Amino acid sequence: MDQRIDRFLASPALSDSTRRAYGVDVQQFNAWLASRGLTLDDIDVRSFADYAAELGRRRPKLAPATIGRKLAAVRALIRFALGPERVPDASFAPRRPRRLPEAPKSEEVDAELAGLERDGPLGLRNRALGELVYSAGLRSREAVDLNLGDVDFEQELVHVRGKGGKERIVPLGEEAGLWLARYLHQARPELARGAENAFFLSARGRRLDTSTLRRLLPHPHRMRHAFATHLLEGGADLRTIQELLGHSSLSTTQVYSHVDGRRLRRVYDRSHPRS
Repeated sequence: MDQRIDRFLASPALSDSTRRAYGVDVQQFNAWLASRGLTLDDIDVRSFADYAAELGRRRPKLAPATIGRKLAAVRALIRFALGPERVPDASFAPRRPRRLPEAPKSEEVDAELAGLERDGPLGLRNRALGELVYSAGLRSREAVDLNLGDVDFEQELVHVRGKGGKERIVPLGEEAGLWLARYLHQARPELARGAENAFFLSARGRRLDTSTLRRLLPHPHRMRHAFATHLLEGGADLRTIQELLGHSSLSTTQVYSHVDGRRLRRVYDRSHPRS
C-alpha cells in the first residue's frame, strides 16, 4: 500500500471510529486504482467520477450514505496526500432520500407530556420542560441553555440561542407559560443552589444537561417535529415555520411540505368550485 495512505490513517485528526471506517474505504480505493494500473498521483476528476460510478454499480447495492462516506474518505486522502487543489470540486455522491419526520399526533403528545409529571419539584420541572420543548419547537440544547431572562412572561415570548450562535424569538404558548410559571414559583426555589442563572436546574441545582432531557423525553426531536407538523396542519405556512424552527434555509423546512400539501388539498377541496 502507498505509504501516504498509512500516514493519512495515522493522522491524529481522525477519530478512532473514522480511522476504522476510512481504513477500509481507502484500501478499497487503492485496490481499484491498482486494478487499472493507476497510482494515487494519477487521480483526477475523471478517475474520481469513474470510481463513484463503480461504487454505484456494486452488488449488493450500497446505500447512498455509504457511498458518500467512501467518497469523503477518498477526498480526505487526496487532500492529505496531494493537496487541496487536487480535490475534485464535484462530490459525485448520490443524493440521499430525505426521510419524512415522524411526528406524534396531538393526543400522543398530550399523553407523553402528562406522563412527565410527578410529585415534587423535579416532576414539575419535567412537565414544564416538556411543555416548552413542544410549545416552542426547541432543540434539546436550546432548551437547557435557556437562562432566567430568556422567558418573557409579559410579552409571552422566548429568546432562543440556536445553532451557530443564531438567535430568534419564539412565541410562548399559554399552556407552556402556565407550567413554566408554576415551576419558577413552586419548584425552582427548592432546586436552586447559589446564583445559578439557568432556567432549568438539575437535582443538584446545576444547569440541566441534554442527557437528562433525553432520559425524560427519549426522542425530544419528535416534539420539535410535532411542533412544526401541527402548526402546518393548523394553517401556518412554511416560511413562518422556518423562522420559528430557526432553519437558515427554507430547503431544510421543506421536509414538512408533505404535510403542507395535504392541508392545501383540503383547502382546495373545500374552496374550489371544480374540486
